[in-house]
Amino acid sequence: MIFLTFAAVLIFAYLLGSVPNGLIFGKLIWKKDLRKFGSGNIGATNAWRSLGKPAGILIFAADFLKGAIAVLIAGHFVGSPISMVFAGLFAIIGHTFTIFLKFRGGKGVATGLGVIAMLMPKVTVIVFAIWLIIVLLTRYVSLGSIVSAALVPIFAYLFDCPAEFIFLGLIAAAFIIFRHKSNIIRLKDGTENKI
Repeated sequence: MIFLTFAAVLIFAYLLGSVPNGLIFGKLIWKKDLRKFGSGNIGATNAWRSLGKPAGILIFAADFLKGAIAVLIAGHFVGSPISMVFAGLFAIIGHTFTIFLKFRGGKGVATGLGVIAMLMPKVTVIVFAIWLIIVLLTRYVSLGSIVSAALVPIFAYLFDCPAEFIFLGLIAAAFIIFRHKSNIIRLKDGTENKI
């Protein structure tokens, strides 16, 4: 029974993560398809650039909640730390490879932040603060996201978080950095977009 519950939670987490908030809110409120503007990404950064600050904030919050809710659901119905870790990962994967958009989606930053906020709140506060400082100083959201993602497993280890959470930090960091590979190239070339 617990295996079936765990499987159901993972499917739910993936489908929840797959909900394309950027596309939905962009069309409903701003009457624009985010895929046709800016980078073509449906995440908060492109929404901020293409639709304005309110859109960026709303979509960031909605994507954050996908990760947070997935972890909370796993904690409630299964209860083990590893179930919450995998539910969080499935939400991030769903956001990045959404079944509703032919497996194309965002880069997982906001959803990933929602996941770690539920599991490691102290780490979340620190890496978010670092992200914000980098973005304010450089105006590069991608740089802040890459550095902050890389720091998650380090701070998780320093704060003596459970091994499962450190594992999540490592996998999520590698995944998010990989998704930013084109941004890394543009940062090196000096052609990355600023906010």
